[in-house]
Amino acid sequence: MNITQEADYAIRAVLILAKEGEGAKLDAKTIAERGCIPLRFLLKLLRKLIKDGIIKSFRGVNGGYVLLKKSKDINLREVIEAVDGPIAINRCLKSDTFCNVNKSFKCTVHKRLDNVQKLLIQELEKINFEELKND
Repeated sequence: MNITQEADYAIRAVLILAKEGEGAKLDAKTIAERGCIPLRFLLKLLRKLIKDGIIKSFRGVNGGYVLLKKSKDINLREVIEAVDGPIAINRCLKSDTFCNVNKSFKCTVHKRLDNVQKLLIQELEKINFEELKND
């Protein structure tokens, strides 16, 4: 499994907002500059983070973006899934229609990969942005 460039940028953007402090508002240009993120790409992923309830946007001259939750209540899994969709280390774990063993549910590899995926998700859920901003 690879974390996409978009997910990496989203993590950076959320971390920048977390470091700014609870309720602090930053404009997209500032986030882009601090995170070395192309502005057009950032705007695209900010919409996904808004849709998933991680950040909120404000329009106008004094507009910008702010975390919708406390940084301790936002974890890496949430941010990754907001931009990349559900985490799956193998396509057969996304949907049984991709199973190479013809959906027999007797695939030992599938069962083991499912266990690995669950562990990965649990570990990503343990890492919150309060911890990250203080590292």
